[in-house]
Amino acid sequence: MDENNTIWTEKYRPKTLDDVVGQKEIVARLKSYVKTGSLPHLLFTGPAGIGKTTSAVALAREFFGENWQVNFRELNASDERGIDVVRNQIKQFARTAPMGGAEFKILFLDEADALTNDAQAALRRTMENYAYTCRFILSCNYSSKIIDPIQSRCALYRFRPLDREAVTEELNRIAKTEGLSITEDAMSAIIYVAQGDMRKAINALQGGAIISPEIKEEMIYEITSTARPDEIRELLSIIMDGNFNAAEHKLNGLITGRGIAPLELLNQFYRTLIDNQEIDRKMKVEMISHLGDADFRISEGANPNIQMEALLAKCILSAENSVK
Repeated sequence: MDENNTIWTEKYRPKTLDDVVGQKEIVARLKSYVKTGSLPHLLFTGPAGIGKTTSAVALAREFFGENWQVNFRELNASDERGIDVVRNQIKQFARTAPMGGAEFKILFLDEADALTNDAQAALRRTMENYAYTCRFILSCNYSSKIIDPIQSRCALYRFRPLDREAVTEELNRIAKTEGLSITEDAMSAIIYVAQGDMRKAINALQGGAIISPEIKEEMIYEITSTARPDEIRELLSIIMDGNFNAAEHKLNGLITGRGIAPLELLNQFYRTLIDNQEIDRKMKVEMISHLGDADFRISEGANPNIQMEALLAKCILSAENSVK
């Protein structure tokens, strides 16, 4: 296989716990399990792209060595989320004895919050009945969607979004290996786009590398279909001035001209609004409420163009009322 054609998120996936970046406290606790040779059921929770799956695989590698795959299985609950997957695939793996002299096997269930409540209830019984031969590692974005009986059986690990230092360190390592140069502005752009998601950061870097070995700020915003922070600040300024026509023109330029998704714009607008210290507190509260309404309606299938126009109208009316 030509390595130039590989996906970098897989090519540079950490192989050991020491390679996992940005989660030092969690890694230290996981390594203590390896040292003692014992492992409880685990529940990993946090946003996407911050090392949950990588940590589970690395933990299995360190427990079982070179033949780790015979005692480790990964399932994605979002593929089959009903009770049958628990009764068949999960139960079948959990009930068989570990191989190669291992004391137990590890079943990693990714996106466990996609399981139905009935499936989770069946999973609870499986975790209870086969705890001697199999340890479960559950991964989810929202721990609140996991039923309490499962949570109480697991050691909970909350993974946090990766900070600037961790993302910068990893991207510089990859850039050095691939013979790339990253400008300081480009690095800031990748960090802004990624929001603590290493997978998104590496994909942005690889997308830029396809265009040029010198990674610049402009290409990052272009290939990720993301508005520049100053463009969002400009839109917010126009709204605060109460100029609907200018705000509509700016919004259409971002959505139609640049192809930026409305939900992505909402997310960027929210981040910019939160960071702005000049807007009146009452006004900021009202605008966040309007953002929430638009986000919900678009997520539920409402026409995004109408909802974005309605958002502008509501925010401008709130701005005008605050002046009065």
